[in-house]
Amino acid sequence: MGKCTFKGGIHPYDGKELSKDKPIKELFPAVGEMVFPLSQHIGAPAVPVVEKGDYVLAGQLIAQAGGFVSANIHSSVSGVVKAIEPRTLATGGKCNSIIIENDGEYKEIEYKGLEFSDLTKEVILERIKDAGVVGMGGAGFPTNVKLSPKNPENIDYIIINGAECEPYLTSDYRRLIEEGDKVVLGLKIALKLFDHAKGIIAIEDNKPDAIRKIKELVANEPNIEVCELKTKYPQGGERSLIYATTKRTINSSMLPADAGCIVHNVDTAFSIYLAVIEGKPLTKRICTVTGDGVKNPGNFYVWLGTNYRQLLEAAGGPVGEPEKYISGGPMMGFAMYSLDVPVVKGSSSLLVFKEDEVSKVSASACIRCGRCAEGCPEHLLPTKLAEFASRGDEAGFVKFDGMECVMCGSCSYVCPAKRPLTQQIKSMRSTVLANRRKK
Repeated sequence: MGKCTFKGGIHPYDGKELSKDKPIKELFPAVGEMVFPLSQHIGAPAVPVVEKGDYVLAGQLIAQAGGFVSANIHSSVSGVVKAIEPRTLATGGKCNSIIIENDGEYKEIEYKGLEFSDLTKEVILERIKDAGVVGMGGAGFPTNVKLSPKNPENIDYIIINGAECEPYLTSDYRRLIEEGDKVVLGLKIALKLFDHAKGIIAIEDNKPDAIRKIKELVANEPNIEVCELKTKYPQGGERSLIYATTKRTINSSMLPADAGCIVHNVDTAFSIYLAVIEGKPLTKRICTVTGDGVKNPGNFYVWLGTNYRQLLEAAGGPVGEPEKYISGGPMMGFAMYSLDVPVVKGSSSLLVFKEDEVSKVSASACIRCGRCAEGCPEHLLPTKLAEFASRGDEAGFVKFDGMECVMCGSCSYVCPAKRPLTQQIKSMRSTVLANRRKK
């Protein structure tokens, strides 16, 4: 298909050299109490099926989906349920959580595997649902729901998002390099659900060894192709990726399925494989720990529920007194005020920086250079939208398509006046959505 892309975007320093060549290392053992928030996904919180004092095994169901759009949660360790109470998340909010005191024995339930040839559509969806698989790129949409569109006959493409366009993150890259065969098998399992769909594995061209590896793995798969993407942020954004690979477009009122596409993260595809073939629930994930404020950047296979401080210790600890911690990527992640929070299904990384450069920048007047509009992947006018937001003008904001913003942060990054465009637009979007709900 050649190198695919979209119009717009930016080219930030990617920082991937810090951890890209570090093989996945299992963070073992996890110690102390493990925290399992009941909302690790979009939709209704999961409902606990255990009580304080119960003894649980690794892999055991501890909370079941609280609705159609929800997801099961399983313990990653064996131990006693210590409490069910609100705990702080990486985002700064609080969520009711199941607290398990890890006994250090890691006793597991028995898993029942299946052969690929024995799979039916019903079995695939049921096993994915049972395993609590969700989108692991950050959004956390329940995977069994995403794979159950209203009109399955209209699905033409299942796209595996291997772009990993966020700076510093390398967990998806390492998964492709080290266990690409299982990612491919996860895609093949998803393709069995749709009679006419083709598979696309999209990877940015700054990862040539991953492209080469996956091309070798799909050489004899006529229904799957590798799409080389131009390296650019936000190439891995869902709308940008769909356009780059299929030339189809979606907007805020549409789902990818409306354009005949379903998009999965690399680790989600891997989790589909684990759930369906090995019968294992989602209890671990890869986290990149990196930045100039950590001694030994790397990629770690982590038990869900693990405290972020253990992640930092696994990477050798901090360098001096870091000023900035971020959960997720630097463009769309969350600045953290505490590391006493748990790793959840959507936790892709811990970034540690010696200096908080953003807080030291002062905004000045807009110089009308147009760079924000050039970089916007949705072809909006960010400076105009930010102006509407500062005046509280909802009508103007909506008229100029402010609700189409994907909050990628490109406009703020390229602004020479250092104006907080993304933050202003995001705040106004939240206000508009809240007022719509009231009506």
